[in-house]
Amino acid sequence: MGDWHAPQGPFDIPDVPNFVPRRLKPWLFIFFVLIVQFSGGVYLAAVTDMVGTTALMQEDILMAGYASLVGMSLNFAVMFRFKFRFSNRTTLLACGAVLIAANFICVHTSSVAILVITCLVAGFFRMQATLACNSTIQLWLTPTRDMAVFFCYVYLVVDGAIQLSGLATVYTSFFSSWEYMHWTMVGMLALMMVMVLIFVRPFRGMFIPLLGIDWIGCLLWGVFMLCFTFVCVYGNFYDWWSAPEIRYATVLGIVVMAINLWRASFLHHPYITFKAMTNRNVIRATIIYAVFFTLIATEHVFEHSYAAAILGFDETNLIDLNWYVMVGILAGVAFTYYTFALRRWRYKTMTAIAFALAAVYLAWFYFGIDYGVEKESLFVPLFFRGAASVIISIIYLTSIVQSGLPFQTFPQALTINGFTGAVMGATFGPAIIGEWLRHTMAKNAALIGAGFTDVNPVTSHIPLGQLYGIVQGQALVVSMKEIYGWLLIVALVSLLIICVSYGPIRPSAFFPKWRTVRRVIKSGVRAFQTSRASC
Repeated sequence: MGDWHAPQGPFDIPDVPNFVPRRLKPWLFIFFVLIVQFSGGVYLAAVTDMVGTTALMQEDILMAGYASLVGMSLNFAVMFRFKFRFSNRTTLLACGAVLIAANFICVHTSSVAILVITCLVAGFFRMQATLACNSTIQLWLTPTRDMAVFFCYVYLVVDGAIQLSGLATVYTSFFSSWEYMHWTMVGMLALMMVMVLIFVRPFRGMFIPLLGIDWIGCLLWGVFMLCFTFVCVYGNFYDWWSAPEIRYATVLGIVVMAINLWRASFLHHPYITFKAMTNRNVIRATIIYAVFFTLIATEHVFEHSYAAAILGFDETNLIDLNWYVMVGILAGVAFTYYTFALRRWRYKTMTAIAFALAAVYLAWFYFGIDYGVEKESLFVPLFFRGAASVIISIIYLTSIVQSGLPFQTFPQALTINGFTGAVMGATFGPAIIGEWLRHTMAKNAALIGAGFTDVNPVTSHIPLGQLYGIVQGQALVVSMKEIYGWLLIVALVSLLIICVSYGPIRPSAFFPKWRTVRRVIKSGVRAFQTSRASC
Protein backbone atom coordinates (compact mmCIF):
# COMPACT_ATOMS: atom_id res chain seq x y z
CA MET A 1 0.00 0.00 0.00
CA GLY A 2 1.43 3.32 -1.08
CA ASP A 3 1.73 6.77 0.39
CA TRP A 4 -1.43 7.99 -1.35
CA HIS A 5 -3.53 6.78 1.58
CA ALA A 6 -3.02 10.07 3.43
CA PRO A 7 -3.80 13.17 1.32
CA GLN A 8 -2.00 15.42 3.77
CA GLY A 9 1.24 13.50 3.26
CA PRO A 10 2.66 9.99 3.56
CA PHE A 11 1.09 7.92 6.33
CA ASP A 12 3.35 7.62 9.35
CA ILE A 13 3.15 6.24 12.89
CA PRO A 14 4.92 8.60 15.34
CA ASP A 15 5.10 5.83 17.97
CA VAL A 16 7.54 3.88 15.78
CA PRO A 17 11.09 5.24 15.39
CA ASN A 18 12.22 6.45 11.99
CA PHE A 19 14.84 3.74 11.60
CA VAL A 20 11.90 1.46 10.73
CA PRO A 21 10.92 2.01 7.07
CA ARG A 22 7.67 3.93 6.83
CA ARG A 23 6.04 1.34 4.59
CA LEU A 24 6.73 -1.40 7.14
CA LYS A 25 5.30 0.40 10.17
CA PRO A 26 1.63 -0.57 9.61
CA TRP A 27 2.60 -4.18 8.96
CA LEU A 28 4.33 -4.24 12.34
CA PHE A 29 0.97 -3.56 14.03
CA ILE A 30 -0.81 -6.07 11.83
CA PHE A 31 1.74 -8.65 13.02
CA PHE A 32 0.97 -7.66 16.63
CA VAL A 33 -2.79 -7.92 16.18
CA LEU A 34 -2.49 -11.37 14.61
CA ILE A 35 -0.50 -12.61 17.62
CA VAL A 36 -3.08 -11.12 19.98
CA GLN A 37 -6.01 -12.62 18.08
CA PHE A 38 -4.46 -16.09 18.32
CA SER A 39 -4.30 -15.71 22.14
CA GLY A 40 -7.43 -15.65 24.23
CA GLY A 41 -7.45 -18.36 26.90
CA VAL A 42 -8.57 -21.86 25.94
CA TYR A 43 -8.64 -23.11 22.36
CA LEU A 44 -12.00 -24.69 21.59
CA ALA A 45 -10.50 -26.73 18.76
CA ALA A 46 -8.59 -28.68 21.44
CA VAL A 47 -11.71 -29.47 23.46
CA THR A 48 -11.51 -33.21 22.75
CA ASP A 49 -7.88 -33.44 23.87
CA MET A 50 -8.51 -31.30 26.95
CA VAL A 51 -11.45 -33.46 28.01
CA GLY A 52 -9.29 -36.56 27.61
CA THR A 53 -6.36 -35.27 29.67
CA THR A 54 -8.05 -33.13 32.34
CA ALA A 55 -10.94 -33.51 34.76
CA LEU A 56 -12.96 -30.98 32.77
CA MET A 57 -16.12 -31.66 30.79
CA GLN A 58 -16.74 -30.37 27.29
CA GLU A 59 -19.28 -27.88 28.69
CA ASP A 60 -16.64 -26.51 31.09
CA ILE A 61 -14.24 -25.77 28.26
CA LEU A 62 -16.98 -24.25 26.10
CA MET A 63 -18.02 -22.03 29.03
CA ALA A 64 -14.44 -20.81 29.40
CA GLY A 65 -14.11 -20.18 25.68
CA TYR A 66 -17.33 -18.18 25.54
CA ALA A 67 -16.29 -16.24 28.67
CA SER A 68 -13.52 -14.82 26.50
CA LEU A 69 -16.24 -13.43 24.19
CA VAL A 70 -17.97 -11.91 27.22
CA GLY A 71 -14.75 -10.16 28.22
CA MET A 72 -14.34 -8.90 24.67
CA SER A 73 -17.89 -7.49 24.67
CA LEU A 74 -17.45 -5.76 28.02
CA ASN A 75 -14.32 -4.01 26.77
CA PHE A 76 -16.12 -2.14 23.99
CA ALA A 77 -17.81 0.30 26.40
CA VAL A 78 -14.49 1.48 27.88
CA MET A 79 -11.95 0.74 25.16
CA PHE A 80 -11.65 4.38 24.06
CA ARG A 81 -11.18 5.47 27.67
CA PHE A 82 -8.21 3.12 27.97
CA LYS A 83 -6.87 4.27 24.62
CA PHE A 84 -6.69 7.88 25.79
CA ARG A 85 -5.33 6.92 29.19
CA PHE A 86 -2.41 4.68 28.20
CA SER A 87 0.03 4.78 25.29
CA ASN A 88 0.22 2.03 22.69
CA ARG A 89 3.48 0.85 24.21
CA THR A 90 2.01 0.55 27.71
CA THR A 91 -1.19 -1.07 26.42
CA LEU A 92 0.56 -3.70 24.32
CA LEU A 93 3.05 -4.58 27.06
CA ALA A 94 0.32 -4.87 29.70
CA CYS A 95 -2.00 -6.89 27.44
CA GLY A 96 0.86 -9.14 26.37
CA ALA A 97 1.75 -9.85 30.01
CA VAL A 98 -1.90 -10.62 30.88
CA LEU A 99 -2.31 -12.96 27.91
CA ILE A 100 0.93 -14.78 28.79
CA ALA A 101 -0.35 -15.28 32.35
CA ALA A 102 -3.69 -16.46 30.96
CA ASN A 103 -1.97 -19.11 28.81
CA PHE A 104 -0.01 -20.37 31.83
CA ILE A 105 -3.15 -20.57 33.98
CA CYS A 106 -5.21 -22.34 31.29
CA VAL A 107 -2.59 -25.06 30.99
CA HIS A 108 -2.23 -25.74 34.70
CA THR A 109 -5.64 -25.19 36.30
CA SER A 110 -8.44 -27.72 36.57
CA SER A 111 -10.79 -25.31 38.34
CA VAL A 112 -13.70 -24.28 36.15
CA ALA A 113 -14.19 -21.00 38.04
CA ILE A 114 -10.54 -20.00 37.63
CA LEU A 115 -10.58 -21.01 33.98
CA VAL A 116 -13.72 -18.94 33.25
CA ILE A 117 -12.44 -15.85 35.08
CA THR A 118 -9.06 -16.15 33.36
CA CYS A 119 -10.63 -16.34 29.92
CA LEU A 120 -12.95 -13.43 30.76
CA VAL A 121 -9.99 -11.24 31.67
CA ALA A 122 -7.99 -12.49 28.68
CA GLY A 123 -10.84 -11.59 26.33
CA PHE A 124 -11.04 -8.08 27.81
CA PHE A 125 -7.32 -7.41 27.34
CA ARG A 126 -7.19 -9.09 23.94
CA MET A 127 -9.83 -6.66 22.69
CA GLN A 128 -7.94 -3.69 24.14
CA ALA A 129 -4.70 -4.74 22.45
CA THR A 130 -6.60 -5.24 19.20
CA LEU A 131 -8.00 -1.71 19.41
CA ALA A 132 -4.55 -0.28 20.12
CA CYS A 133 -3.20 -1.87 16.95
CA ASN A 134 -6.17 -1.30 14.66
CA SER A 135 -6.76 2.31 15.69
CA THR A 136 -3.10 3.08 14.99
CA ILE A 137 -3.39 1.98 11.35
CA GLN A 138 -6.98 3.10 10.75
CA LEU A 139 -5.98 6.04 8.54
CA TRP A 140 -3.65 3.77 6.59
CA LEU A 141 -6.57 1.47 5.81
CA THR A 142 -9.12 4.19 5.13
CA PRO A 143 -7.98 7.84 5.07
CA THR A 144 -11.63 8.94 5.07
CA ARG A 145 -12.37 6.88 8.23
CA ASP A 146 -15.02 4.91 6.33
CA MET A 147 -16.03 2.20 8.80
CA ALA A 148 -17.53 -0.03 6.11
CA VAL A 149 -14.01 -0.36 4.72
CA PHE A 150 -12.40 -0.64 8.14
CA PHE A 151 -14.73 -3.41 9.36
CA CYS A 152 -13.94 -5.49 6.28
CA TYR A 153 -10.33 -5.55 7.48
CA VAL A 154 -11.38 -6.16 11.10
CA TYR A 155 -13.48 -9.23 10.31
CA LEU A 156 -10.91 -10.56 7.89
CA VAL A 157 -8.40 -10.56 10.75
CA VAL A 158 -10.78 -11.70 13.51
CA ASP A 159 -12.70 -14.45 11.67
CA GLY A 160 -9.56 -15.53 9.82
CA ALA A 161 -7.67 -15.85 13.10
CA ILE A 162 -10.47 -18.00 14.55
CA GLN A 163 -10.19 -20.49 11.69
CA LEU A 164 -6.39 -20.48 11.56
CA SER A 165 -5.99 -20.82 15.34
CA GLY A 166 -8.25 -23.89 15.21
CA LEU A 167 -6.09 -25.37 12.48
CA ALA A 168 -2.89 -24.57 14.35
CA THR A 169 -4.26 -26.03 17.59
CA VAL A 170 -5.31 -29.37 16.11
CA TYR A 171 -2.11 -29.75 14.07
CA THR A 172 -0.06 -28.97 17.18
CA SER A 173 -2.06 -31.49 19.22
CA PHE A 174 -1.61 -34.11 16.48
CA PHE A 175 2.17 -33.82 16.44
CA SER A 176 2.66 -33.25 20.19
CA SER A 177 -0.06 -32.26 22.71
CA TRP A 178 -2.62 -29.49 23.13
CA GLU A 179 -0.49 -27.74 25.78
CA TYR A 180 2.16 -26.93 23.16
CA MET A 181 -0.23 -24.49 21.48
CA HIS A 182 -0.26 -22.47 24.68
CA TRP A 183 3.53 -22.60 24.97
CA THR A 184 3.83 -21.50 21.34
CA MET A 185 1.60 -18.51 21.98
CA VAL A 186 3.52 -17.65 25.14
CA GLY A 187 6.64 -17.48 22.98
CA MET A 188 4.88 -15.37 20.33
CA LEU A 189 3.53 -12.97 22.94
CA ALA A 190 6.98 -12.67 24.49
CA LEU A 191 8.37 -11.91 21.03
CA MET A 192 5.69 -9.25 20.59
CA MET A 193 6.61 -7.63 23.90
CA VAL A 194 10.30 -7.55 22.93
CA MET A 195 9.43 -6.00 19.58
CA VAL A 196 7.24 -3.42 21.33
CA LEU A 197 10.13 -2.49 23.61
CA ILE A 198 12.39 -2.05 20.59
CA PHE A 199 10.08 -0.61 17.93
CA VAL A 200 7.35 1.30 19.84
CA ARG A 201 8.34 4.47 21.65
CA PRO A 202 6.63 5.62 24.86
CA PHE A 203 4.26 8.41 23.89
CA ARG A 204 4.44 11.34 26.27
CA GLY A 205 1.20 13.24 25.93
CA MET A 206 -1.75 14.40 28.00
CA PHE A 207 -3.67 11.35 29.12
CA ILE A 208 -7.28 11.47 30.26
CA PRO A 209 -7.89 9.88 33.70
CA LEU A 210 -10.25 6.93 34.05
CA LEU A 211 -12.94 8.89 35.89
CA GLY A 212 -16.67 8.46 35.50
CA ILE A 213 -16.58 4.78 34.52
CA ASP A 214 -19.33 2.67 36.05
CA TRP A 215 -17.20 -0.26 37.17
CA ILE A 216 -20.06 -1.72 39.23
CA GLY A 217 -22.20 -1.69 36.09
CA CYS A 218 -19.37 -3.42 34.20
CA LEU A 219 -19.33 -6.17 36.83
CA LEU A 220 -23.12 -6.55 36.78
CA TRP A 221 -23.30 -6.72 32.99
CA GLY A 222 -20.51 -9.28 33.03
CA VAL A 223 -22.42 -11.41 35.54
CA PHE A 224 -25.56 -11.21 33.40
CA MET A 225 -23.70 -12.27 30.25
CA LEU A 226 -22.02 -15.15 32.10
CA CYS A 227 -25.39 -16.31 33.49
CA PHE A 228 -26.88 -16.23 30.01
CA THR A 229 -23.92 -18.20 28.67
CA PHE A 230 -24.08 -20.70 31.55
CA VAL A 231 -27.76 -21.47 30.88
CA CYS A 232 -27.18 -21.96 27.16
CA VAL A 233 -24.02 -24.08 27.56
CA TYR A 234 -25.07 -26.27 30.50
CA GLY A 235 -28.84 -26.35 29.86
CA ASN A 236 -28.88 -29.60 27.93
CA PHE A 237 -26.41 -31.25 30.35
CA TYR A 238 -28.47 -30.37 33.45
CA ASP A 239 -31.84 -30.93 31.72
CA TRP A 240 -32.60 -27.23 31.84
CA TRP A 241 -34.77 -25.83 34.64
CA SER A 242 -35.32 -29.16 36.32
CA ALA A 243 -31.81 -28.68 37.77
CA PRO A 244 -31.12 -26.16 40.56
CA GLU A 245 -27.94 -24.94 38.83
CA ILE A 246 -29.89 -23.65 35.82
CA ARG A 247 -32.61 -22.17 38.03
CA TYR A 248 -30.05 -20.31 40.17
CA ALA A 249 -28.24 -18.98 37.10
CA THR A 250 -31.53 -17.84 35.57
CA VAL A 251 -32.67 -16.05 38.72
CA LEU A 252 -29.25 -14.43 39.19
CA GLY A 253 -29.23 -13.27 35.57
CA ILE A 254 -32.72 -11.76 35.88
CA VAL A 255 -31.82 -10.04 39.16
CA VAL A 256 -28.61 -8.44 37.88
CA MET A 257 -30.37 -7.34 34.68
CA ALA A 258 -33.08 -5.70 36.78
CA ILE A 259 -30.39 -3.97 38.85
CA ASN A 260 -28.69 -2.81 35.64
CA LEU A 261 -31.93 -1.31 34.33
CA TRP A 262 -32.67 0.31 37.70
CA ARG A 263 -29.22 1.87 37.94
CA ALA A 264 -29.41 3.08 34.33
CA SER A 265 -32.60 4.99 35.24
CA PHE A 266 -30.84 7.40 37.61
CA LEU A 267 -27.05 7.24 37.05
CA HIS A 268 -25.52 10.02 34.94
CA HIS A 269 -22.94 7.66 33.45
CA PRO A 270 -24.20 4.04 33.57
CA TYR A 271 -22.13 1.39 31.85
CA ILE A 272 -24.89 0.98 29.24
CA THR A 273 -27.59 3.65 28.91
CA PHE A 274 -31.20 3.28 27.84
CA LYS A 275 -30.34 5.36 24.78
CA ALA A 276 -27.98 2.61 23.62
CA MET A 277 -30.35 -0.22 24.53
CA THR A 278 -33.35 1.31 22.73
CA ASN A 279 -31.57 2.53 19.62
CA ARG A 280 -33.38 1.41 16.48
CA ASN A 281 -30.27 0.05 14.75
CA VAL A 282 -29.17 -1.82 17.87
CA ILE A 283 -32.59 -3.49 18.21
CA ARG A 284 -32.66 -4.36 14.51
CA ALA A 285 -29.17 -5.87 14.68
CA THR A 286 -30.15 -7.93 17.75
CA ILE A 287 -33.18 -9.40 15.97
CA ILE A 288 -31.19 -10.17 12.81
CA TYR A 289 -28.41 -11.81 14.83
CA ALA A 290 -30.88 -13.94 16.81
CA VAL A 291 -32.52 -15.27 13.65
CA PHE A 292 -29.43 -15.59 11.47
CA PHE A 293 -27.09 -17.24 13.95
CA THR A 294 -29.84 -19.64 15.02
CA LEU A 295 -30.22 -20.70 11.39
CA ILE A 296 -26.51 -21.51 11.06
CA ALA A 297 -26.16 -22.84 14.63
CA THR A 298 -26.07 -26.32 13.10
CA GLU A 299 -22.37 -25.52 12.63
CA HIS A 300 -21.84 -26.09 16.37
CA VAL A 301 -24.34 -28.94 16.86
CA PHE A 302 -24.48 -31.02 13.68
CA GLU A 303 -21.35 -30.68 11.58
CA HIS A 304 -18.92 -32.23 14.06
CA SER A 305 -21.31 -35.08 14.93
CA TYR A 306 -22.08 -35.75 11.28
CA ALA A 307 -18.48 -35.69 10.10
CA ALA A 308 -17.16 -37.72 13.04
CA ALA A 309 -19.96 -40.21 13.76
CA ILE A 310 -21.38 -40.73 10.26
CA LEU A 311 -18.53 -39.96 7.86
CA GLY A 312 -15.83 -41.28 10.21
CA PHE A 313 -13.51 -38.25 10.04
CA ASP A 314 -10.69 -38.03 12.56
CA GLU A 315 -9.63 -34.76 14.24
CA THR A 316 -7.26 -33.69 11.46
CA ASN A 317 -9.83 -34.30 8.75
CA LEU A 318 -12.41 -32.43 10.80
CA ILE A 319 -10.23 -29.38 11.26
CA ASP A 320 -9.30 -29.40 7.57
CA LEU A 321 -12.89 -28.26 6.98
CA ASN A 322 -11.80 -24.92 8.47
CA TRP A 323 -9.95 -24.26 5.21
CA TYR A 324 -13.27 -24.34 3.37
CA VAL A 325 -14.78 -21.87 5.82
CA MET A 326 -11.65 -19.70 5.54
CA VAL A 327 -12.04 -19.47 1.78
CA GLY A 328 -15.67 -18.47 2.32
CA ILE A 329 -14.61 -15.74 4.75
CA LEU A 330 -12.07 -14.38 2.26
CA ALA A 331 -14.68 -14.36 -0.50
CA GLY A 332 -17.30 -12.80 1.79
CA VAL A 333 -14.97 -10.01 2.89
CA ALA A 334 -13.89 -9.30 -0.70
CA PHE A 335 -17.50 -9.27 -1.89
CA THR A 336 -18.61 -6.99 0.96
CA TYR A 337 -15.69 -4.64 0.37
CA TYR A 338 -16.47 -4.26 -3.33
CA THR A 339 -20.28 -4.04 -3.09
CA PHE A 340 -21.05 -2.61 0.35
CA ALA A 341 -18.00 -0.48 1.17
CA LEU A 342 -17.12 0.79 -2.31
CA ARG A 343 -20.33 0.63 -4.34
CA ARG A 344 -22.63 1.42 -1.38
CA TRP A 345 -25.15 -1.37 -1.83
CA ARG A 346 -28.09 -1.09 0.55
CA TYR A 347 -28.24 -2.79 3.93
CA LYS A 348 -31.39 -4.58 2.74
CA THR A 349 -29.62 -5.98 -0.32
CA MET A 350 -26.64 -7.22 1.68
CA THR A 351 -28.89 -8.77 4.34
CA ALA A 352 -30.88 -10.58 1.66
CA ILE A 353 -27.65 -11.91 0.12
CA ALA A 354 -26.43 -13.18 3.51
CA PHE A 355 -29.73 -14.97 4.21
CA ALA A 356 -29.73 -16.40 0.68
CA LEU A 357 -26.26 -17.85 1.27
CA ALA A 358 -27.43 -19.29 4.60
CA ALA A 359 -30.41 -20.85 2.78
CA VAL A 360 -28.03 -22.45 0.26
CA TYR A 361 -25.97 -23.84 3.15
CA LEU A 362 -29.07 -25.37 4.77
CA ALA A 363 -30.46 -26.62 1.44
CA TRP A 364 -27.22 -28.44 0.61
CA PHE A 365 -27.30 -30.38 3.87
CA TYR A 366 -31.03 -31.05 3.61
CA PHE A 367 -30.77 -32.53 0.12
CA GLY A 368 -27.19 -33.80 0.24
CA ILE A 369 -26.71 -35.30 3.71
CA ASP A 370 -25.84 -38.98 3.35
CA TYR A 371 -23.55 -41.73 4.65
CA GLY A 372 -21.00 -41.63 1.84
CA VAL A 373 -20.28 -37.92 1.33
CA GLU A 374 -16.68 -37.11 0.39
CA LYS A 375 -14.85 -34.44 2.34
CA GLU A 376 -14.41 -32.30 -0.78
CA SER A 377 -18.19 -32.22 -1.25
CA LEU A 378 -18.52 -30.23 1.97
CA PHE A 379 -16.68 -27.28 0.40
CA VAL A 380 -19.85 -25.73 -1.03
CA PRO A 381 -21.97 -25.49 2.17
CA LEU A 382 -19.06 -24.50 4.40
CA PHE A 383 -17.93 -21.89 1.87
CA PHE A 384 -21.39 -20.32 1.82
CA ARG A 385 -21.67 -20.43 5.61
CA GLY A 386 -18.36 -18.64 6.06
CA ALA A 387 -19.28 -15.98 3.51
CA ALA A 388 -22.76 -15.44 4.95
CA SER A 389 -21.62 -15.02 8.56
CA VAL A 390 -18.90 -12.50 7.75
CA ILE A 391 -21.22 -10.46 5.51
CA ILE A 392 -23.91 -10.17 8.19
CA SER A 393 -21.33 -9.26 10.84
CA ILE A 394 -19.72 -6.50 8.79
CA ILE A 395 -22.90 -4.79 7.66
CA TYR A 396 -24.61 -4.71 11.06
CA LEU A 397 -21.53 -3.55 12.92
CA THR A 398 -21.36 -0.76 10.36
CA SER A 399 -25.02 0.04 11.04
CA ILE A 400 -24.19 0.65 14.71
CA VAL A 401 -21.72 3.36 13.66
CA GLN A 402 -24.45 4.84 11.45
CA SER A 403 -27.07 4.70 14.21
CA GLY A 404 -26.94 8.41 15.02
CA LEU A 405 -25.89 7.84 18.62
CA PRO A 406 -23.66 10.47 20.26
CA PHE A 407 -20.10 9.29 20.67
CA GLN A 408 -20.46 8.96 24.46
CA THR A 409 -23.12 6.30 23.86
CA PHE A 410 -21.67 4.67 20.75
CA PRO A 411 -19.17 2.38 22.60
CA GLN A 412 -22.04 1.13 24.78
CA ALA A 413 -23.93 0.12 21.65
CA LEU A 414 -20.82 -1.78 20.58
CA THR A 415 -20.95 -3.74 23.85
CA ILE A 416 -24.58 -4.71 23.15
CA ASN A 417 -23.63 -5.61 19.57
CA GLY A 418 -20.73 -7.71 20.83
CA PHE A 419 -22.98 -9.56 23.26
CA THR A 420 -25.79 -10.23 20.77
CA GLY A 421 -23.50 -10.94 17.81
CA ALA A 422 -20.68 -12.89 19.44
CA VAL A 423 -21.92 -14.30 22.76
CA MET A 424 -25.56 -14.96 21.81
CA GLY A 425 -24.51 -15.99 18.31
CA ALA A 426 -22.27 -18.69 19.75
CA THR A 427 -24.54 -19.93 22.55
CA PHE A 428 -28.24 -19.17 22.04
CA GLY A 429 -28.76 -20.85 18.66
CA PRO A 430 -26.76 -23.99 19.49
CA ALA A 431 -28.73 -24.38 22.74
CA ILE A 432 -32.02 -24.31 20.84
CA ILE A 433 -30.82 -26.61 18.04
CA GLY A 434 -29.17 -29.00 20.49
CA GLU A 435 -32.36 -29.42 22.50
CA TRP A 436 -34.39 -29.78 19.31
CA LEU A 437 -32.01 -32.48 18.10
CA ARG A 438 -32.30 -34.39 21.36
CA HIS A 439 -36.09 -34.60 21.18
CA THR A 440 -36.13 -35.31 17.45
CA MET A 441 -33.55 -38.10 17.82
CA ALA A 442 -35.53 -39.72 20.63
CA LYS A 443 -38.65 -39.75 18.44
CA ASN A 444 -36.86 -41.06 15.33
CA ALA A 445 -34.84 -43.65 17.26
CA ALA A 446 -38.08 -45.08 18.65
CA LEU A 447 -39.64 -45.24 15.19
CA ILE A 448 -36.55 -46.81 13.57
CA GLY A 449 -35.92 -49.17 16.48
CA ALA A 450 -39.45 -50.52 16.24
CA GLY A 451 -38.46 -52.25 13.00
CA PHE A 452 -35.41 -53.92 14.57
CA THR A 453 -37.01 -56.61 16.70
CA ASP A 454 -35.67 -59.95 17.82
CA VAL A 455 -38.15 -61.77 15.57
CA ASN A 456 -36.85 -59.96 12.49
CA PRO A 457 -34.73 -62.57 10.65
CA VAL A 458 -32.55 -59.87 9.08
CA THR A 459 -31.48 -58.32 12.37
CA SER A 460 -31.81 -61.19 14.83
CA HIS A 461 -28.15 -62.22 14.42
CA ILE A 462 -26.78 -58.69 15.00
CA PRO A 463 -25.37 -58.09 18.52
CA LEU A 464 -27.46 -55.74 20.63
CA GLY A 465 -24.69 -53.13 20.96
CA GLN A 466 -24.10 -53.02 17.23
CA LEU A 467 -27.85 -52.86 16.59
CA TYR A 468 -28.14 -49.91 18.97
CA GLY A 469 -25.34 -48.11 17.12
CA ILE A 470 -27.09 -48.65 13.76
CA VAL A 471 -30.36 -47.29 15.14
CA GLN A 472 -28.64 -44.23 16.63
CA GLY A 473 -26.71 -43.54 13.42
CA GLN A 474 -29.83 -43.69 11.27
CA ALA A 475 -31.79 -41.63 13.78
CA LEU A 476 -29.05 -38.97 13.76
CA VAL A 477 -29.10 -38.62 9.97
CA VAL A 478 -32.91 -38.56 9.77
CA SER A 479 -33.14 -36.05 12.63
CA MET A 480 -30.53 -33.73 11.14
CA LYS A 481 -32.28 -33.86 7.77
CA GLU A 482 -35.60 -33.00 9.42
CA ILE A 483 -34.17 -30.05 11.33
CA TYR A 484 -32.26 -28.78 8.30
CA GLY A 485 -35.57 -28.82 6.41
CA TRP A 486 -37.39 -26.74 9.01
CA LEU A 487 -34.49 -24.28 9.27
CA LEU A 488 -34.45 -23.98 5.48
CA ILE A 489 -38.13 -23.03 5.57
CA VAL A 490 -37.42 -20.38 8.23
CA ALA A 491 -34.50 -19.05 6.17
CA LEU A 492 -36.65 -18.78 3.04
CA VAL A 493 -39.47 -17.05 4.94
CA SER A 494 -36.96 -14.63 6.47
CA LEU A 495 -35.50 -13.96 3.03
CA LEU A 496 -38.99 -13.26 1.67
CA ILE A 497 -39.71 -10.82 4.51
CA ILE A 498 -36.43 -9.02 3.86
CA CYS A 499 -37.10 -8.80 0.12
CA VAL A 500 -40.60 -7.30 0.50
CA SER A 501 -39.55 -4.85 3.23
CA TYR A 502 -38.61 -1.25 2.45
CA GLY A 503 -34.95 -0.45 3.09
CA PRO A 504 -33.39 2.39 1.09
CA ILE A 505 -30.53 3.11 3.53
CA ARG A 506 -27.00 2.80 2.20
CA PRO A 507 -23.79 2.73 4.24
CA SER A 508 -22.57 6.14 5.33
CA ALA A 509 -20.64 5.41 8.50
CA PHE A 510 -17.60 7.57 9.17
CA PHE A 511 -15.56 7.59 12.33
CA PRO A 512 -14.78 11.02 13.85
CA LYS A 513 -11.22 12.31 14.04
CA TRP A 514 -9.26 11.12 17.03
CA ARG A 515 -8.84 14.66 18.35
CA THR A 516 -12.64 14.99 18.27
CA VAL A 517 -12.99 11.74 20.22
CA ARG A 518 -10.42 12.98 22.75
CA ARG A 519 -12.33 16.26 23.16
CA VAL A 520 -15.63 14.42 23.74
CA ILE A 521 -14.08 12.14 26.37
CA LYS A 522 -12.37 15.07 28.12
CA SER A 523 -15.63 17.00 28.29
CA GLY A 524 -17.34 13.97 29.80
CA VAL A 525 -14.63 13.63 32.46
CA ARG A 526 -14.88 17.35 33.27
CA ALA A 527 -18.66 17.04 33.64
CA PHE A 528 -18.20 14.09 35.99
CA GLN A 529 -15.64 15.99 38.08
CA THR A 530 -17.97 18.99 38.27
CA SER A 531 -20.95 16.91 39.34
CA ARG A 532 -18.86 15.09 41.95
CA ALA A 533 -17.53 18.38 43.32
CA SER A 534 -21.06 19.81 43.57
CA CYS A 535 -22.12 16.82 45.61
